[in-house]
Amino acid sequence: MKKTTYQIAFCGIMTALASALSMIPVIKLPLGGSITLLSMLPIVSVSVYFGIKWGLVSGFVFSLIQLIFGIAFDGLLGWGLSGAQLAGCIALDYFAAFTVLGLAGVFGKKSSLSPVYGTALAMLLRFVMHVLSGVIIFANFEQFELFGKAFAGQPLLYSVCYNGFFMLPETVLTCIAVYFLSKTRFFEKIGL
Repeated sequence: MKKTTYQIAFCGIMTALASALSMIPVIKLPLGGSITLLSMLPIVSVSVYFGIKWGLVSGFVFSLIQLIFGIAFDGLLGWGLSGAQLAGCIALDYFAAFTVLGLAGVFGKKSSLSPVYGTALAMLLRFVMHVLSGVIIFANFEQFELFGKAFAGQPLLYSVCYNGFFMLPETVLTCIAVYFLSKTRFFEKIGL
């Protein structure tokens, strides 16, 4: 019972920390997405410490908080999406994209690079969710015209470039942080 209480408390603290860090954008893009101050690191850490079950739960709770932030601060409900588009956006850009971060612990802690590989995989899956959203939900929006004719009629290219602009640096920074944490044996020290 004590171990479960500790895990719940730790996951709550890490989810709160991830949410707070997500409010500190280093670069914010005009149509959603930003490079943050390592906001994915706490969720990734939960998955590495306690396994993917705890990571997925923490990632899902984080997705709910991000959805609330999206509605309150980014005006998600005022984007002019139809009901189906809104549901798809919520499912892909929030629930799926942030929950998959909980898969970072899939390779365990066998070596100092296992958490890095898991983090890279989780971040890649998050990127895929955002790209799918761009291709499926936002394919016919006029935002493609905002960036010139190069993206007109090419939602996949647009979505890969737009989402890659913030996801690539976010992934690299998070993987570097996870690498240094694993080198300090931080992942072994936190567990019970």
